[in-house]
Amino acid sequence: MEASVALRPIDGVHVTTLIDNYTDVLLPDEGPIRRWGAAGSGGRAAPVPDSISVTGQAVDGLRAEHGFSALVELRVDGAARRILFDAGVTPDGLIGNLDRLELRPDSFESIVFSHGHFDHVMGLDGVARRLGSTNMPVYLHPDFWRQRRLVSGPDRAFELPVPSRAAIEGVGFEIIEGRQPSYLLDGMLLITGEVDRTVPFEQGIPNHQAFVDGTWQPDPLIHDDQAMILHVAGKGLVILTGCGHAGVVNIVRYAKKLTGITQVYAVLGGFHLRAGPVVDETVAALALESPTLLVPSHCTSWQAQHALATAMPAATRPNTVGTRFEL
Repeated sequence: MEASVALRPIDGVHVTTLIDNYTDVLLPDEGPIRRWGAAGSGGRAAPVPDSISVTGQAVDGLRAEHGFSALVELRVDGAARRILFDAGVTPDGLIGNLDRLELRPDSFESIVFSHGHFDHVMGLDGVARRLGSTNMPVYLHPDFWRQRRLVSGPDRAFELPVPSRAAIEGVGFEIIEGRQPSYLLDGMLLITGEVDRTVPFEQGIPNHQAFVDGTWQPDPLIHDDQAMILHVAGKGLVILTGCGHAGVVNIVRYAKKLTGITQVYAVLGGFHLRAGPVVDETVAALALESPTLLVPSHCTSWQAQHALATAMPAATRPNTVGTRFEL
C-alpha cells in the first residue's frame, strides 16, 4: 500500500518503557534518554515498609518481566496526548509500574496492541480492574484472537494463553480491528496494520502454530504483528515495535513506504532477533538505514544486542523499565 494520507509531523514525543525484560537502576541519563533509578532523572524508587531493616523502610522498584509495554506521549499545543502500546504479561505488572511511575491509565486516549501473544496483552487485566467500565478504544489486527502454540518436539508444545474478546468487551473496551494502516490522534500517529513481508531472511518463528479450521497449522509469520509510526519534524520517523515478528527490517522499510519519508530517527522495541545468520543480515540492513537511535528491547537476544551495538555504537542504547526517550 502506498501512502494516501500524509503523516502529520510533530514537534516531539516521549516514549516511556512500562514493561520490558530488563531493569537497571544504575544507568545514568544520556542525551534525550532519561533513566529511572538512582543515577537518572526519570524518577526514583519510593520507600516501602518492611520488617527487617533498621529504619523499617525498604526501597520499591519497577518490575521487569518477559513482555513489553510502552506509553507514547505526544506533546501538542502544551497538552499531552497519551496512547498505551501493549500491556506486558502479568495481570498486575503493568498497573503496578504505572502506579510507581505515577501515571494514570484514565489519561490514555486509546490502546494499541502489536499482536495477540500473551506477553503483550495480559497486563490489560490490571488496567481494566482499575478503570472499571470504560469505552476506551482498543486497536488490533483480526488475527489477534487466534489460539496458538509453540512446538518443541513430537509430544511437546506450549499453548499460549489466548485473549478473550468477550472479556475485553465485557468491561467496556471498544474493539477496533483492521488489517490496513490506520491513523490516530488527528493523523499524527500511524498504525501499520499488516506489514508487507519482502525481506528474504526474515522468516518468523518456524515452530509457531495456530489453531485454524479445527486443526493446528503452521503460523510462522504471525501476520497480526504491527508497529506504530510517528514523524518528528526535521528528524525523521520514530518506529515502535512490540515483538517485531514481521521482521524489524520489513517494518522499517514498510514504514518508509507508507509515509514516503526516508529518514529514520529512532527504532525502539522488540526485534525478535535471536541467533544465527539472520542476526548478521539484520544488522547489516539496519546499518544502511542509519538510525540516530536504535533501542533493541524485549525478545532481542544478548548476541543480537551485542552485534547491533558493535555495528552501530553511536546509535544503539539499552532499554530498561522506566526509561523515557524524549524524542
